[in-house]
Amino acid sequence: MLAAGAAAGAINAVVGSGTLVTFPVLLALGYPPVVANVSNTVGLVPGSFSGAYAYRKDLAGHGWLLLRLGIAAVLGGVTGGVLLLCLPPGAFRAIVPALIGMALVLVVLQPRLARALAGRRDEDGRRAGALLLLGVFGTGTYGGYFGAAQGVLLLGLLGVLLSTDLRWVNGVKNLLAGLVNGVAAALFLALGTVAWQPALLIAAGSVVGGLIGGRWGRRLPPTALRAVIVVVGLAALVKLLLA
Repeated sequence: MLAAGAAAGAINAVVGSGTLVTFPVLLALGYPPVVANVSNTVGLVPGSFSGAYAYRKDLAGHGWLLLRLGIAAVLGGVTGGVLLLCLPPGAFRAIVPALIGMALVLVVLQPRLARALAGRRDEDGRRAGALLLLGVFGTGTYGGYFGAAQGVLLLGLLGVLLSTDLRWVNGVKNLLAGLVNGVAAALFLALGTVAWQPALLIAAGSVVGGLIGGRWGRRLPPTALRAVIVVVGLAALVKLLLA
């Protein structure tokens, strides 16, 4: 669990989809799906914030933008957490592959789509419009419910509607994913069942992995980062389709 947490923290900091590493390990150890999902979310929270911390210098000066996006993400995370506790397990399973596929298309076509939407942006290209806020709320809802490939969805959305700078967008993604996981984890702590031993092991590993992944993610050129996103997203898509 410690090794899986470290791997998930690094993957989440660079792309997302770290849940696809830790969640199957929890299932293999015999934890029921909902308990595994809850414990996994709680465990990955520290790693999400350690990944965001690695991008702190890049995010400086964008407080108002991050506040608006953060509120949308938190509201979505609460909604998703409530849905997880109320709906049957696997209720979103049918639409998850379609969401990931759509996100990968957005990542690949991001430069062209971003140029087409350039006229709608401020001078620095970074503005939280209604469509973006709604999209962040939607990905937050999905992240609070399950979370696998939440980062890929956010990167596709933010890369088209917010900025063409994928490395900067990756820092925003880490912060928003951390907020979603954090608020969902708080809800699960109050209402759900957490398996504390694996959750704490995941937390310890994800902090180290998040710092390492955040440092290396900032060094990747945009083309390489886009390639990593697509490879990890396709792996997540295949794994979910074969599950």
